[in-house]
Amino acid sequence: MGDRYEERASRLDGARVWTLTVPQGSVHPVLPDGCMDLLWIDGRLLVAGPDTRAEPPSGSDGGSYAGIRFAPGTAPALLGVPAHELRDRRVALADLWPAALVRELTEQVAGAADPAAALEDIAVRRSADTAQPDPAMRFVAAQLDSGRTVAQTAQTVGLGARQLHRRSLAAFGYGPKTLARVLRLQRALALVRAGTPYAEAALVAGCADQAHLAREMRELAGTTLTDYFSAP
Repeated sequence: MGDRYEERASRLDGARVWTLTVPQGSVHPVLPDGCMDLLWIDGRLLVAGPDTRAEPPSGSDGGSYAGIRFAPGTAPALLGVPAHELRDRRVALADLWPAALVRELTEQVAGAADPAAALEDIAVRRSADTAQPDPAMRFVAAQLDSGRTVAQTAQTVGLGARQLHRRSLAAFGYGPKTLARVLRLQRALALVRAGTPYAEAALVAGCADQAHLAREMRELAGTTLTDYFSAP
């Protein structure tokens, strides 16, 4: 039996609540997706920063996990830390928030019948007490995810290249070109999952050709399309 993954829309705008049950021996890596997550793993509250490369499969020994995934650009305001400080990192929530508060929240999630819903409650309450995400950066993410170029996006949002890069580091963890590559790869993977042939998925997602998609898969995911989709 393979991984069992379920997700739903969150009450928090742009977020997704998810659960994952991983059988022993699963080898699926966690691929970059432009998002950040609040995680419940092995009785601990963790934060997954934005990735620029595939992370080893946290569930290789099997287990059940829960999380809330924040859309690109939305987590830094809620967490109180610029995204680039968490790039390619998994950190304890207690490293970001007061230890006493995190102990209380950990007890709440541990005692909840639905840990994923408890994580969502934490995020919703926190959002009510923090500044809202930068709307310009949410617009940038949406533009890049639609396939627009970085230059087109910068012009549309009215930012110079340096200013866009600086604000992107804080919002996404890396520059807009990296975010565009990550989002393009995710578009291609979604198409392949839906049954689209590799070559067609590459073109529809915005790659020059299938070879371009293959290079992006190796560089960002550390594997090939065939190996990724044939993994147990």
